[in-house]
Amino acid sequence: MRKLIVAAFTSLDGVMQAPGGPDEDRDGGFAYGGWVFPHWDDQIGEFMDGMFDRSFDLLLGRKTYDIFAGHWPRAPEDDPIGGVFNRITKYVATSSPDTLAWEPSVALTGDVVAEVAALKAGDGPDLLTQGSSELIHALFAADLVDELRLLTFPVLLGGGKRWHDDASAATTWETVSSSVSSSGVVMTVHRPRGPVSTGSFALPEHA
Repeated sequence: MRKLIVAAFTSLDGVMQAPGGPDEDRDGGFAYGGWVFPHWDDQIGEFMDGMFDRSFDLLLGRKTYDIFAGHWPRAPEDDPIGGVFNRITKYVATSSPDTLAWEPSVALTGDVVAEVAALKAGDGPDLLTQGSSELIHALFAADLVDELRLLTFPVLLGGGKRWHDDASAATTWETVSSSVSSSGVVMTVHRPRGPVSTGSFALPEHA
């Protein structure tokens, strides 16, 4: 069995769009590309290193794949993240499999949720998402996510693509670890624990 890990940079209001640069993703007129950069510090770098120092393959939506394919192959040879991303397999949800030029890449072209479930059931390294908001919405809706790694930045963006939507399967999550960087970024790791439990703070009625 392979574990599926969703990782996301998120604002306080759940926006994950274009964290890395002004022109990364302007869909919907998004005007705050690069909002992560002013908050980056060594502690965030260490958290990210811990995510990338294990064996994994990437699982990406087509938009994020194209952004990455335009960046990481041009990274310096000694770039530790670029070296890993360029070497490992990229599984890509796409309707245009013939245009995946960043090797090695594998297209997921049919029922993507079913194909991801089959990947999880097979042998191989864990599957790690980056970006890919539409894809991870489908993964949460199908209850396929085994671990959620969030870096929550102290900024409100007001609008943009979010890491969650109303279709997510209702689940209770356990917080495995939590820390705060010097710039106020909350870094957390969560794993699903089971169904959502409810209760009540209502005062008892008196006869």
